[in-house]
Amino acid sequence: MSANDAFHIAVLPGDGIGHEVMRPCLDVLEASAKLVGGLSFRFEQHAAGAVHFRDTGVALPRAALDASRRADAILLGAMGWPEIRYPDGTEIAPQLDLRFEFGLFAGVRPVRTLPSMPAILADKRAAHLDFVVIRESTEGLFASRGKGVVIEDREARDTMVITREVCEPLFDFAFSLARQRKANGGKGIVACVDKANVFTSLAFFRKIFDERAKLNGDIRADHAYVDATALDMIRRPWSLDVLVTENMFGDILSDLGAGLMGGMGFAPSADIGADHAVFQPCHGTAPDITGQGRANPTAMILSGAMMLEWLGHKHRRPQAIRAGLLIRAAVDHAFAHGLSPYEVGGSHGTRDVAAGVLSALDEMALEPL
Repeated sequence: MSANDAFHIAVLPGDGIGHEVMRPCLDVLEASAKLVGGLSFRFEQHAAGAVHFRDTGVALPRAALDASRRADAILLGAMGWPEIRYPDGTEIAPQLDLRFEFGLFAGVRPVRTLPSMPAILADKRAAHLDFVVIRESTEGLFASRGKGVVIEDREARDTMVITREVCEPLFDFAFSLARQRKANGGKGIVACVDKANVFTSLAFFRKIFDERAKLNGDIRADHAYVDATALDMIRRPWSLDVLVTENMFGDILSDLGAGLMGGMGFAPSADIGADHAVFQPCHGTAPDITGQGRANPTAMILSGAMMLEWLGHKHRRPQAIRAGLLIRAAVDHAFAHGLSPYEVGGSHGTRDVAAGVLSALDEMALEPL
C-alpha cells in the first residue's frame, strides 16, 4: 500500500442499533481524515447478521466474507436478535465466525473513562481509568462453540482448548501493547489472568506466558487469578495496565470493564490477528431502543479510532495514527463540555453525540496540528 492509497474498509452494520451507530462512526472517520490530510477511505457495505439469516437462511454471505478478506480492516456494528436463532437454539453471531475464519486471536477491550461521567465507584481515582483487557478470542471455552455434547440427557460437556500456536502470538501482542502504552506514560505491566491453580489447561496457559515474558524483559510480568482480578477491578482498577486472559474469562471481565466506564455504549473493541482485524463496539443490537434515536454511538466511534491506529501502525501511515488520536481527543472534549447520553441518565441521543464529536473535530481544525 502506498502512502496515498485509500484504506479499503468492509462495513458490516449488522442488526438493530448496529445501523444507527455506524453512520456517525463513518462521518467521524471522514472528518478526521480531512483534518489530518493524506488519508482517505473506500467503504464497502454488506448485509450480514440475524435479520439477513431470517430473510435468506445465511448469516454471513459469501460476498460479505470475501469483502472482509480483501479489506484493510473490518468495521462491524452489532449482530444478533433475541427471537432469531439457529435450529439448535444458539444465537446468530457472524462476529464470532469472523474471529475463527481470520484467526483473530487478540480481543482488545480498552477500559478508559471519559471526562465528566457520573461516578461508578466512590474513590476519585476511579474517574481516570486507563487499562486494557486482552481476551484470547479463538480458543478457551469458546473452542467448543457448536461442538459441545449432551450425553443421554444426563450430562453436558464443553472442552477448553489452549494451544501454544495461539498463546505465543497472543502474549507477544500483549507485551507489545504494554510497550506502546509505556512509551506514552503507561505502567508497562502485563498480568496473566487465569485459574492455573485449578485447571491444567490454564497452568499451561501461564507456562507459555512465562516463557514469552522472558523474551520481553523490559515489561513487568505479573500473575493474577481471575476471581482476584474481578475484585481488583472494583477495589483498585487504577493500578491495572494490560490484562491478558482466556476467552471466557475475558468475555466476563471486559463487560465488568464496560460497567466501570458507564455502560456498553462506551466500550470499544478490536479483534486482531496476524493479517486481519475487526473493530466493533462491545454492545449488542439493543432491540429495546432500536429505531428510537437513543443509541449511544460513542463505543462505535472509539472503535473507529482504534481501527485508524491499528492501520497506521500496520501500514506505517502516521496520519492514520494521528486521526485516531484526534477522534479520541474529540470524544473527550465533547464529554468534558456536557455531552450526556441517555445511557447514563442524560438527554442526548445518537445524533447529539455524533454532532458533539464532529463539532469538537471542527474546533480542532481551527488549531495548528
